[in-house]
Amino acid sequence: MHRMQRLIPTGNQARPVAFAEDAQPVPEPDEALIRVEAFSPNRGETFLLEQPGAGLCPGKDVAGLVVQAAADGSGPQTGTRVVGHPAQGGWAEYAAVPTHSLAVLPDDIGAVRAAALPLAGITALRLLRAAGSVVGRRVLVTGASGGVGHYVTELAAAAGAEVSVVTATPSRGERLRALGAAAVVHKVAEAQGPFDVVLESTGGAHLPVAVSKLAPGGTLIWFGQASRTPVTLDFFDLLGGPEGATIRHFHYAGAPYGPDLTTLVRLVEGGRLHPEIGLVAGWEQTAPTLVDLRERRIRGKAVLTTGTVR
Repeated sequence: MHRMQRLIPTGNQARPVAFAEDAQPVPEPDEALIRVEAFSPNRGETFLLEQPGAGLCPGKDVAGLVVQAAADGSGPQTGTRVVGHPAQGGWAEYAAVPTHSLAVLPDDIGAVRAAALPLAGITALRLLRAAGSVVGRRVLVTGASGGVGHYVTELAAAAGAEVSVVTATPSRGERLRALGAAAVVHKVAEAQGPFDVVLESTGGAHLPVAVSKLAPGGTLIWFGQASRTPVTLDFFDLLGGPEGATIRHFHYAGAPYGPDLTTLVRLVEGGRLHPEIGLVAGWEQTAPTLVDLRERRIRGKAVLTTGTVR
């Protein structure tokens, strides 16, 4: 049995993961075995690591090389460079990934940029589909400094929306303006509404304020709880707010992910989507990187590399 290194949870918030030796995964018939060159953790994964359940093997965003094609003949062949979105297990030297959750990489997109794409990019694409056509519509994005915020800002602006963003610092706002944001504010209350669509990811006290910024008949799509604070909505305030407003919950999950990954790769290759990577480091730096990500000290995405990458 082949052995490999993987990162496993420690339950220690100061150092959330540590290296351990493990068996190399044995792929299911519809899975390819990937030699992982780079992976990107997500802030939600840092929360899972605070009280890790038994058998948790984190890692959903990976890029690397197919070293064993799927036995059922589906997906890319051995030797193909890919980006993938497995259910778990990506913080390791090797990962088994369903072929419907893989996309082939062109030569000019390296593993670092590719690894930053899956969860945040798929979420951004599916959020905009949920919002419907945004051409000529006013869109507010809260929590825009994260990976999803950067992608959705650029995609919505390119699709013809007038995008306002909420972000913590001026420097982050400058980058979002470069990606197409028409207005930048640092608090939801400062946003100059009304907005046809609000994409809300912070929760807590911010969500009721965001609702108040909606135009009559507008829609707020709630897709995150970055503040980690429960939301309280006053029903009387809601009745006195925008007439006919809709509040809907959104979760990105639902395979297959391969077609959306292929779309993201095509947009990056065409210069129409620019992964915002705030940190690149060797995977021996994963533990401190996870702490920085949890504490919101990284702009956009963090990417860890397992060795030589293209």
